Amino acid sequence: MKHPLLAILLSGFAIRISAAAQPNILWFVVDDMSAHFSCYGETLIQTPAVDRLAAEGTRFTRAYVTAPVCSACRSALITGMYQTTIGAHHHRSGRGELKIHLPEDVAPVPALFQKSGYFTCIGSGLTDLDFRGLPFGAAKGKKKAASSQARLGKTDYNFEWDAAIYDSHDWAARGAKPFFMQVQLHGGKLREGDAPQREAFHQRVIAELGSATDPQKVTLPPYYPRDPVLLEDWALYLDSVRLTDLHVSRVIARLEKEGLLENTLIIFMTDHGISHARGKQFLYDEGARIPFIVRGPGIPKGGTRTDLIEQIDMAALSLAAADIPIPAKMQGRDIFGRDYKARDAAFAARDRCDETVERLRSVRTDRFLYIRNFYPQRPLLQPCAYKDGKAIVQRLRSLHEAGKLPSISEDLLFSPTRAPEEFYEYQDDRYQLVNLAANPDFRTQLESHRARLDQWMADTHDQGPESEAMYDSDMAEYLKKKSPEVVNNIALMKRWAKEGK
Repeated sequence: MKHPLLAILLSGFAIRISAAAQPNILWFVVDDMSAHFSCYGETLIQTPAVDRLAAEGTRFTRAYVTAPVCSACRSALITGMYQTTIGAHHHRSGRGELKIHLPEDVAPVPALFQKSGYFTCIGSGLTDLDFRGLPFGAAKGKKKAASSQARLGKTDYNFEWDAAIYDSHDWAARGAKPFFMQVQLHGGKLREGDAPQREAFHQRVIAELGSATDPQKVTLPPYYPRDPVLLEDWALYLDSVRLTDLHVSRVIARLEKEGLLENTLIIFMTDHGISHARGKQFLYDEGARIPFIVRGPGIPKGGTRTDLIEQIDMAALSLAAADIPIPAKMQGRDIFGRDYKARDAAFAARDRCDETVERLRSVRTDRFLYIRNFYPQRPLLQPCAYKDGKAIVQRLRSLHEAGKLPSISEDLLFSPTRAPEEFYEYQDDRYQLVNLAANPDFRTQLESHRARLDQWMADTHDQGPESEAMYDSDMAEYLKKKSPEVVNNIALMKRWAKEGK
């Protein structure tokens, strides 16, 4: 028995407590957000609810996603498997005529909970507000908003799955069963949209929180210029963190009111870092490092752990907390298990995102981050309709074209090619600015990490590049949007592929 909270010792035998005493499991999964919370050192804003979870539980300072983009990350976290192992590593893949199916011995975690008698649900965690923290039905048709199906939370899995693995959008109808709940929140996406939408969000922040973050006070990574557009966006992003924290506080208050908090294991995490030029979709800390906090029965209070963990570990620790056997092939680990040995490395991968073909792999150890670029002849910021539609990326491109970017921005964001390998002493080099791959003083460490990544790719059966047939199948869905940018980008990807670029 890994978690003593689920058993009592009587005459030398472990006796299971009744099902009613099984802990509820609640995941907060937040879109597009890095660890910009007070308990992680952010000083410009206050996040009392997430700080409370940290104070009453255990905070992990070195948690990383295995994929820095929504669908690939979510495909991994819901199975406890590397997305590269199960073939779900290309963003929004399997949406066309060709489908992706899980291996027979891999199942979504909600199905395992359901099979073990849990009531499974996915939604906002509140009965009156949606995933944005707005009343249900806001900017939607009343008929659609009134349905239970419309209140289900974000899934975004790249493989085929049965919707019946979720019993409801909320735990209210659980009866006597314990529940497994995913609270899916809009997070950093709250700030997105055109100028009127961003202004509307700004006004909402003032109305709900009393004030908005001052753009002039934000701290940007050194490779982003202190341009008004970027400063305003970062301030809005920090306000999205504040509104996320408010939503978390409301869910906690509901658990307390219903007498459920003390018997609920809570995990708070995000599905990748901030959506920015060098953040989301990339393997640097800006895109891959996430907050990860666990609070609940048997979890050390006020603890801080600095060992490396991956977001897929949440699947294993949740099953263990519920006394459900962890599948033998699950790659996530019970990080609170009595027999747990801390990881000495964390791995991540980025592949095609929307129409933009890419392949990156990385390994982090205690001191170093190694990244392999499989398409070094392509720029970091390849054309991508999704990212190029953002005001911040548009502004960066316009400053680049006008020759007004500082040299660090030019070098890191707009170099026409990339080094095949990147190697950073990432704890000291917080923003991964200095590539040590060509430095002879680090040759031994570089070779060690190169070999370590090769071994991981082999051991986990990395599925590698997407076939042309699968790419065409998924792009047929993208072409339905009738976007000229998408059409041009697809043609460019195919041309570059033929050129060996």
